[in-house]
Amino acid sequence: MSVLDNFEQWKSFLADRLHQAEEQGMSQQVISDIAYQIGDYLAKQVDPKNPEERVLADLWHVANEQEQHAIANMMIKLVQNK
Repeated sequence: MSVLDNFEQWKSFLADRLHQAEEQGMSQQVISDIAYQIGDYLAKQVDPKNPEERVLADLWHVANEQEQHAIANMMIKLVQNK
């Protein structure tokens, strides 16, 4: 089963990767840029596997680049304290 199949597993996966990036000394700007790149890839290349991912994909598709960066940053905040 993919981590994309279940939104809670996806959030846990993101939280683990975020903590690893922070432990390796990546700056918040680098983490934000990577989150944006991942969000853009997922929105363009991966079919949403659950309703939460569908909402995120739909929002991503109607957002401009600045708003997409905001979505990526909100995902970081969502998993930051996990």
